[in-house]
Amino acid sequence: MRSSLRLGRIDGIPVGLNVSVLFIVVILVFGLAFGRFPVAFPGLSLPVYLLAGLVSAVLFLASLLAHELAHAVVARRHGIEVSGITLWLLGGVAELRGEPRSPGADLKIAAVGPATSLAAGVVFGLAAWLVSGIGGAPLLAGMFAYLAGVNVLLAVFNLVPAAPLDGGRVLRAVLWARRGDRVGAAVTAARAGRTFGYTLIALGFLQVVAGLGFQGLWLAMIGVFLVNAAGAEEQQAQVGAALHGIRVADVMSAPLIVAHPDETVTGLVDRIVMRHRLSTYPLVDERGGFLGLVTLNHLREVAPGERATTRLRDIACPAEDVPTARPEEALTEVLLRMGGCADGRVAVLGPGGHLIGLLTPGDISRTLRTVDLRAGGPYLAPRGADLTAPYPGGPGTPAGRGRPETVTPPSPPDRATPPPAGFRHDRGTSPDR
Repeated sequence: MRSSLRLGRIDGIPVGLNVSVLFIVVILVFGLAFGRFPVAFPGLSLPVYLLAGLVSAVLFLASLLAHELAHAVVARRHGIEVSGITLWLLGGVAELRGEPRSPGADLKIAAVGPATSLAAGVVFGLAAWLVSGIGGAPLLAGMFAYLAGVNVLLAVFNLVPAAPLDGGRVLRAVLWARRGDRVGAAVTAARAGRTFGYTLIALGFLQVVAGLGFQGLWLAMIGVFLVNAAGAEEQQAQVGAALHGIRVADVMSAPLIVAHPDETVTGLVDRIVMRHRLSTYPLVDERGGFLGLVTLNHLREVAPGERATTRLRDIACPAEDVPTARPEEALTEVLLRMGGCADGRVAVLGPGGHLIGLLTPGDISRTLRTVDLRAGGPYLAPRGADLTAPYPGGPGTPAGRGRPETVTPPSPPDRATPPPAGFRHDRGTSPDR
């Protein structure tokens, strides 16, 4: 879930809003200002009700942020990188780049979110009690009471043992500790999530038929989200099991055909694009330092009349925006970083930042199709904390594979020197490269 509006950083963690969050804000403001508050606290003006609804919506979003921030903080304490927090239509998402290495860590990361929501409910409940006790405005006490109830409800709902809800993560941790098999635990939790999602869809449909309208549609929408997210989690767990023990060096594309940042789009098209079935073109300097990445999609976006004067550096993903990996890293760790403007590509860097290979979606797809053909048979499914542990020296690295190659970058275009042979692509004609 991508952020549409960056709010800043909290404890170094980027926080943002997706544009869809505006929908839930509108629902809350109008639902409270024209429904709940006028009925419970009559006699006030419309601007007062609207202000109370807006403040309640903002405090509710703050509660969601606290929930996700708790996940992120505990995850970082257990060595998991957090790329950001995004609030959106159906709540919030803390984007973790990694998986817990033990059932205990998994349990702590999952449980802290509902615990935070429950604590927020207690705080708002105390605030409502204090306002009422000192004879404060009934509407203010009603706002705090509403937020207390919503946060408690949020905590209870999230504890339903169905992935991707926090309760599903708790279930996964418990089954992982009991069985010693994280993959099996994740699959069980994901299937429970699908079942729960289908149940919500059915209940929502029944509510629509019964004439409850919007409430049923909202419930069904949450159910659809849970079904899709649970299916994605099950697939991710199975892919992680299939790729366990494989290093980046075992599957990356190398050697490479590269380009210089000062080369024009026309020059690249004539020299490489029309001669090789590739779709990814790394940019390097004279020493092999990685400077950026151009894909076929980037080239297509340049108008035909501008291709002769547009340099590759002007349309490339800068090096700092391209995910990178080391050749000895576990492939399962790198999968979580494949995204962004590089269209799913990862630059594999050696010592000194020199480019030695690329990891593409095509490499991953081919690895999944051939994993059972590798020497020594398929890898055993990971058990326990081994799922995300680095696997240096992995089993059965084929001869000639997995060794970083030294390459010499091409000369700048004005030298009219052809690319050196070291950059020849000799791993087939995968169009994904």
